Amino acid sequence: MSKKTLKTGLLGEHLSHSFSPQIHAQLADYEYRLIELTQEELGPFLEKGDFDALNVTIPYKKDVIPYMAVLSDTAKRIGAVNTIVKQPDGRLFGYNTDYDGLSDMIDSLGTSLSGKKVLVLGSGGASRTAVTVATDRGARAVIVVSRSGEDNYNNLHRHADAEVIINATPVGMYPHNGKAPLSLAAFPHLEAVFDLIYNPARTALLLEAEARGIPCQNGLVMLVSQARRASELFQNCEISRTVSGDIAKKMQFDAENIILIGMPGCGKSTLGKLLAEHLDRPFFDADAALAEHAGRSIPDIFREEGEEGFRLRESETLAALCKQSGSVIATGGGAVTRERNYPLLHQNGKILFLDISPENLPTEGRPLSMARTPEALYRERLPLYRRFADITVPVTRDIAENMKRIKEALGV
Repeated sequence: MSKKTLKTGLLGEHLSHSFSPQIHAQLADYEYRLIELTQEELGPFLEKGDFDALNVTIPYKKDVIPYMAVLSDTAKRIGAVNTIVKQPDGRLFGYNTDYDGLSDMIDSLGTSLSGKKVLVLGSGGASRTAVTVATDRGARAVIVVSRSGEDNYNNLHRHADAEVIINATPVGMYPHNGKAPLSLAAFPHLEAVFDLIYNPARTALLLEAEARGIPCQNGLVMLVSQARRASELFQNCEISRTVSGDIAKKMQFDAENIILIGMPGCGKSTLGKLLAEHLDRPFFDADAALAEHAGRSIPDIFREEGEEGFRLRESETLAALCKQSGSVIATGGGAVTRERNYPLLHQNGKILFLDISPENLPTEGRPLSMARTPEALYRERLPLYRRFADITVPVTRDIAENMKRIKEALGV
């Protein structure tokens, strides 16, 4: 059977936000569709067998097992199937490639679990995969933390010596950004933190790990790697691991917001619109969105509510805008003056500081720039811009030259 004639897809209940078709399209050339079924439809669909191979996701990874003629050793031990391959005689073989994906995720950080104490957060299907991988990799202890189990979030002090944490819960997943299952402050010996969530790119848990200098990784590598292994099973072939690495990098860039920070009047909105058009992304101006929501101009908000009132509104606006993926967002010049804004911008974004000489800055219609000289404001904010920024791009009043520099900085 040629690859092009393979009938494959993802089996689940609610699949509209799945990245799987996008990933498999980059892995091979075969039909891959989203198959949403109710519990009652599951059995008849599998028995009819109108497919060559399937991926399986929530909530059916356990429910498909009775229909499998053969289970891989890994699927047996985990008690879940996420990949099905129909044999020439019609029998269904069940595999678990989440195991391979999590293994590659751990390897991507260069982390050894041998002899380590590992905390696995959550007790669902993803947790069972994490426990199996950690055990196979020689962890000296694997502790499952759940809300009501023997090891729970009220007695974490018993595990202050944990060296690795794997979050297998959905806590912090979009749209509930900003939440974390626990604080890392209680674990002074941590060497690595893994979060199976990939949207946002940096959950609150990963943001805290970054702030503490702890190596960490989100779940995108696992997602792509398990798909690569599934595709190998679909086609009975081998696909280089570098392929999944390249796909993960591209998906990360496509999903990541590009966020422009810099002094008022440095050209964030103008350049942001041009960049969004070049990349075929939506563009958002944070100040414009704030003013529209408030029903008043920025100077009016400053006059009526003061700077602190404006900054509260600004943080609320950034929280809403930066939850999104794949956008270009121009911030207000003072967004960096509130530390609470950093995780909002950084959770799902690459932050570019457009650094312009203050003598080139306009002041009209800009409350703080009119109250103080651009030079004084620049000196005060420069350390903040540098702290927030992933990339610094020197800019002038030459729009074409500025766009060239931004594209070069982004590699686009």
